[in-house]
Amino acid sequence: MIEFSVVGWSAWAPGLTDAEQWRAWAAAPWVPLGDEAPVLAEVPALQRRRIERLGRMAIQVACWCEPPGDHAPFPLVFASRHGDVARSLSLLEALVEEQAMSPTAFGLSVHNAVAAMYSIIRGDRGNYLALAAGGGTVEAACMEAAALLADGAQEVRVIAYEAPLPAVYSAFSTEPEAGFAWCWRLRPAGCPGVRVSLDWEAQAGPEAPTPALPRGLDAHRFLLAGEREYVHATEEMRWRWRRHA
Repeated sequence: MIEFSVVGWSAWAPGLTDAEQWRAWAAAPWVPLGDEAPVLAEVPALQRRRIERLGRMAIQVACWCEPPGDHAPFPLVFASRHGDVARSLSLLEALVEEQAMSPTAFGLSVHNAVAAMYSIIRGDRGNYLALAAGGGTVEAACMEAAALLADGAQEVRVIAYEAPLPAVYSAFSTEPEAGFAWCWRLRPAGCPGVRVSLDWEAQAGPEAPTPALPRGLDAHRFLLAGEREYVHATEEMRWRWRRHA
């Protein structure tokens, strides 16, 4: 089991851009649909042009979660189940058609590209990592964050972000498709904030039923809704989130 306190958060999805909208959504959640992208005014236009929708969502919430005047290099954990798979698909299509591939497009397709762009844009020389762990991606990110806190970090920021899969991959989807991003500021469990614990156990069984929300987004709903417990099960693992007074 791991424990931590969520001391701040930010989030973005089509139609959900401020804390009041997100709290209302958590009380009656729905899958956010649409092709909008954040404005990302914090990033200079020349750099912003290179960032596609997935990266804009992730970098926007990371920027919003920076306390004013606070530029401490806290560790960052970027978590996305699929990453920029649309860009990767375009590279594969170029290979099939025997066209030249763009080195820039390749560099921006790797899983840690969004994290690297954020660190360059914000001049952040601290520790960051990017991970993907299937249906348990958010839980794996929180485990990494808890390990960093245990190793002495005062705060860790977890950035979870997803975009809909391209149609060619629709047969492999195991959850509703939506574009969203959120950032949690995590500190040790004794700090003021929403104290959360997470435990897990392996389970073997049939494929879990399709959830009502993307799994990463459902974790954010749990944080905002004030529920005491939230269980997230996949075909391999059973994750249990708990909120403590």
